[in-house]
Amino acid sequence: MELRQLRVFAAVFDHRTVTAAAVALGLAPSSVSEQVRSLESALGVSLFDRGPRGMEPTAAGQRLRGWARSLLDTAEQAVRDVRAERRRLRLGALETLAGSHVPLVLARLAERRPGTDVEVHADGSRQALFADVVAGRLDAALLLDSGEKLGGLGFPPPAEPLAFVDLDPVPLALVAAPAHALAGRSALVPADLGRERLLVNVPECSFRMAGDQILGTGPERVRAGGVTVMRAWAEHGLGIALLPHFAVADSLRAGTLVRLGLPLPDLSLRLVWREDREALPGLRDILYAVAHATHPTP
Repeated sequence: MELRQLRVFAAVFDHRTVTAAAVALGLAPSSVSEQVRSLESALGVSLFDRGPRGMEPTAAGQRLRGWARSLLDTAEQAVRDVRAERRRLRLGALETLAGSHVPLVLARLAERRPGTDVEVHADGSRQALFADVVAGRLDAALLLDSGEKLGGLGFPPPAEPLAFVDLDPVPLALVAAPAHALAGRSALVPADLGRERLLVNVPECSFRMAGDQILGTGPERVRAGGVTVMRAWAEHGLGIALLPHFAVADSLRAGTLVRLGLPLPDLSLRLVWREDREALPGLRDILYAVAHATHPTP
């Protein structure tokens, strides 16, 4: 096997057509096809089933994908080490966290592992971040979750084996306009909110999923938009909103919002990466440098 063959194989595996893989690699489709055939000949197995819908990996192709990722990653790390290049971390993050928590993570990494270059990619989609981590385009991603397992907040995790560590708690706040009827009441329970209008974003939103778990189906869901929109609508008395405390702290201090007296659990700032990448020289050390915890969570 040659590394160039593995790069072509990985591109075809990810894009599922020779044409798309050729565009991604900047090669001619005929060159991509030839590299795949040469790799199949060297291994003595068929890696793809060719059909009208594209290239579907065989069982052997599925098995090779993990090896290809590991070998290509190791080769890249070897080149960087031999050239004495600085260590690099390709970090993805939910857009909600890009301004509030990514700077804290970068500062922690700079303090504990100086000399590490970080490339940050913010995305509004959790599933897009997962796809980039699984495909190896990102080393790790920051997202919000809860519980002891990945996806405890209510989203489906990828089928591929991923590892994670919780970095910091992310407190929540249930807020409303100061004139709200429940303002000032303490020891609220979810049943007290059954007739309220809960401002929400899309179903995939971390805070909407948290609201579903904490409040149940009682409050009427009113689709507003992102965090900024939900906060503004709540300030105007259009409903209550369950948001991260960091997003409403200024409004609480200014008195344009009040915090309702419902006890709330924290979410977790969770760093997620592909389990097999821990074997890459130096990467595990970098990943745990940004965490308070010292032991991985399976």
